[in-house]
Parts: sequence; structure tokens; C-alpha cells
Amino acid sequence: MVGKSTYMQQTALITLMAYIDSFVPTESTIINPIDPIFTRTGASDDLVSGRSTFMVEMTGMATILHQATEHSLVLIDEIGRGTSTYDGLALAY
Repeated sequence: MVGKSTYMQQTALITLMAYIDSFVPTESTIINPIDPIFTRTGASDDLVSGRSTFMVEMTGMATILHQATEHSLVLIDEIGRGTSTYDGLALAY
């Protein structure tokens, strides 16, 4: 992992550490109230259920979008990886 994936994991871990009153590697920290932390990172096909990688990704995203609130932390990495480049770019923008 390099760059944005590492940064996203770091953000989730620091937020979680702050909420359990653990050490947070900062000089000062202000964390707003957050309900669930949702992540969508990587996916693979589900051959048993007959679902493609793209379908697994979209089902996961639909779940996040239905359950997230304005106070949720939502981290999405490489959405649309399981489809063509053109369609993946359309989803990302």
C-alpha cells in the first residue's frame, strides 16, 4: 500500500484510537462525533452466489449509502475496479 490507501487506513485507525481514549500521534486532536465507520476497500467476485466483482462492489456501496448518516466516516478506495476503465472512471466522478 502506498499513498491514499495508507492515508485512509491511518485516518480510520487514528479516529478509532481517539474514540477508545488510546494514544493518538498528534500534538492536539479534535474529533467530532462519529457514528459508524464504513469502509469500501477492494473486492473480489463471489462465485458461489454468482456475483461479479463489480456487483459485489456496488452492493457494498449501496449498503453504505443506505446506512451512513451525516456523522459517519466513509472511506472508499478504488471504487469501480471490478469493471472497465471507462465505466470505473464514470463511477469515480
